[in-house]
Amino acid sequence: MEMVLALLVSGIVVLLVLVGLFVFGLRRRLIQRSGGTFDCSLRWNLPERDPAPDGKGWVYGVARYNSDRIEWFRVFSYAVRPRRVLERASIEVLERRSPLGDEELALLSDAVVLICLHQGTRLELAMSEDALTGFLAWLEAAPPGQRVNVA
Repeated sequence: MEMVLALLVSGIVVLLVLVGLFVFGLRRRLIQRSGGTFDCSLRWNLPERDPAPDGKGWVYGVARYNSDRIEWFRVFSYAVRPRRVLERASIEVLERRSPLGDEELALLSDAVVLICLHQGTRLELAMSEDALTGFLAWLEAAPPGQRVNVA
């Protein structure tokens, strides 16, 4: 009897893990359904002078273009709403750099880091070179009359 109970509990645990993984995949599929998505890590609300980036604070996510804004979703979350929304007119790119020190371990291997300001909040976005090209083109494609600051 104890063996049957142990097998039943093990089966339920395996089933719950599989359902959880399926929901992660389904959520990502729903986010990407409308197109215009790219892998993008984010560090939010950085101090004015970050002495030496140490790889802490980065959160892996998926960003999605939606009209004049970028919607950013955490990868390891069940939330269907974006965690952050960046308005195109409020994004100011300050600097571009390569990952430093421990950041190389925290970010994807081909990542480029953009230091930005968004409505007074300092943040960093890390994305591939291809995603960066698309992001900068999207920023510069702002409708006439909108201020866009790209360094």
